[in-house]
Amino acid sequence: MIKSMTGFGRSVCELPAKRVSIEIKSLNSKQLDINIRIPSLYREKELELRNELSAQFIRGKIDLTIVIESATSDKITSINIPVIESYYNQLNELAERLKISDNTDFIRAALSLPDATRTEQPDLGEDEWLQLKESFMKAVDSIDEFRSHEGAALKVDLEERACTIHLLLNRIEPFEKQRIDKIKARIRESLDDAVGRANVDENRFEQEMIYYIEKLDISEEKTRLRNHIEYFFETLNEDGDVGKKIGFITQEMGREINTLGSKANETNIQKLVIMMKDELEKIKEQALNIL
Repeated sequence: MIKSMTGFGRSVCELPAKRVSIEIKSLNSKQLDINIRIPSLYREKELELRNELSAQFIRGKIDLTIVIESATSDKITSINIPVIESYYNQLNELAERLKISDNTDFIRAALSLPDATRTEQPDLGEDEWLQLKESFMKAVDSIDEFRSHEGAALKVDLEERACTIHLLLNRIEPFEKQRIDKIKARIRESLDDAVGRANVDENRFEQEMIYYIEKLDISEEKTRLRNHIEYFFETLNEDGDVGKKIGFITQEMGREINTLGSKANETNIQKLVIMMKDELEKIKEQALNIL
């Protein structure tokens, strides 16, 4: 079953002192492109999260966002007492030299100087990480389900458009004999006007006509296009990463349709070819979203 590269997954991890929201978004991309935005508390686990995403997602632009929703900060801020003491003593000494009043607030001044306070990041507990990892995997499962659902809708649309191309191809057949007769009549008329019917070698004319008509024959193109359409349907039912293969198949379909158009020499066939091209372009657009 094919999957879409577009998806969204979300989960929430309820911890004793905080609530952690995990969101994963994905868009189509030729390669795997992972972007992670997480709090500094979980930064040490970024490589593990990245490896897990790489294992789960083959292609696509993946955005992982983890947000801590807490009334209190995880970071612990404390006063750097030795630094404050040093600042205070130096300010007090400076005040005495400059004969500044004793009521000056040296503590407030010292607190505003560099390194007066220090912020420490608490260690990530094993229990917290295990709960967070479980919620992360739920978000991964959620986006995978979303991509599968989108892939099923894509498959229906692609099958309908491929069926339309096949039907349009079958509609060419009634115009083929009519096309050959028109071409023969047009060449005969031009030749008669140029040299006169009496001066035409009929045997040579028939030989040249056979050679010319063979160059305009579209039987091989029709057969190859039918084979490509059949392979297209088979690929849609395969498991795994089939997006690139579908892209290659649509290129081959486009090549045969273009050849049909160049050999057509008939208005009705050219109209059908244009309609097939239109359906194929829509298939190509949709195929860009297939994993």
